[in-house]
Amino acid sequence: MSLTVPNDLLDRARAGDVDDAAFVACVRDSLPYAWSVISELVEQRDKTGAEFADNQVPPPDEQARGELLRCLASDAMRGALERHFGVRLAFQNCHRVAVFAPSAGEALREFVTPRAQILNQKPELVDC
Repeated sequence: MSLTVPNDLLDRARAGDVDDAAFVACVRDSLPYAWSVISELVEQRDKTGAEFADNQVPPPDEQARGELLRCLASDAMRGALERHFGVRLAFQNCHRVAVFAPSAGEALREFVTPRAQILNQKPELVDC
């Protein structure tokens, strides 16, 4: 399962739409490692004023790696986190999460190119 959904949130979803705040709280509580990586990157980018901040440290274990993969592979989760933090998210390999300022057009375009993905390859990441 991607998320551990509390019964009250499941009931709300069955009855109609779920607001972003409730969904983001579910993501935060279900995927604490992914949440911490993304929120720390947001904080880092805000402090530095840079166009983006990225994580280049592999997750400590497979559970953490799975959290990042599940979080960033889901359009719903990624979109809710982007709206919550007011950023754009990008992802390479199994751990390189990047947080971009909404105005960081060129930096984001470069990060998501096939060239950038190829240059980010390392032998130790083949099985990530």
